[in-house]
Amino acid sequence: MEVRPRRLNQGVSWLFLIGSACFALGSVPAYADLVGTLSDDVTFFIGSLFFTSASAGQLLQAQTPGATDVNVMTQHLPVTVRWRDWRPRDDFWLAAALQFPGTLFFNVSTFVACARALSPDQVQAHVWRPDFLGSILFLVSSGLAMLAVRRDHLPHRFRQWGWWIAGLNLLGSLAFMASAVGARLVPGTADAVNPTLADAGTLVGALGFLLGAALMLPAWESALKKEPA
Repeated sequence: MEVRPRRLNQGVSWLFLIGSACFALGSVPAYADLVGTLSDDVTFFIGSLFFTSASAGQLLQAQTPGATDVNVMTQHLPVTVRWRDWRPRDDFWLAAALQFPGTLFFNVSTFVACARALSPDQVQAHVWRPDFLGSILFLVSSGLAMLAVRRDHLPHRFRQWGWWIAGLNLLGSLAFMASAVGARLVPGTADAVNPTLADAGTLVGALGFLLGAALMLPAWESALKKEPA
C-alpha cells in the first residue's frame, strides 16, 4: 500500500480532531440532557473509532521514514507503508505503538457503555477497567512523545511545534487519567467516586487532544518551509 505523506498527515490530524470533538461534546452535561444517555454514549463510541483510526495512521507514519522525511516536492510522492516494524529505541514510534492499543481499550469501554441495564460489577469490569487501562497507555505514550522531542528524535524542523503538540497531548492524557479516577464506582453502588471530575477530565482531555491535532496542520507547513526542496 502506498500513501502520500501530506495526505496521511492531514488524515491523522482530521481523525484526531473529529474524535476529540466527539469526546468533548459527549462530556458536556447539556448535550447529554438534550440527546439522552444512549445517544451521548454512542457519541463517545463514535469518537473512540476516530481516535483508533487516527492512532493507526500515526503508527504507520512513525514506522514509515518516507512519510515524515519530506520536502515541498516529495510530500506529494507516494511512499510504501511499513505495516510492521520494531523500533523500541525510538521514543516517537514507541509512543505511537502504545497509544494504538490504548484506543482499542477506549473502543471496548465506550461500546459496552452503550448497553443498557448493566450491573455495577459489569460497569466496573467492562467499562471502567478498559477506560483506566487505556488512560494509562495514553499517559505513557504522551510522556514518551515528550521525550522524543527532547532527545531530538524528531527532525529539527518539527521540534518547535513538537513541544506544543506533545505538551497538549500530555495535558489531555493527564486529564483522561483524572477522568478515569473520578469515574470509578463506589464499592457496592452504581455511583461514580467523583462524577464532576469524570466529566471535567474528559472535557479537558478532549480539548487538549483537539488543540494538539489542530496544530499538526500548521506544523507540517512550517516544517516544509524550513526544508530545502
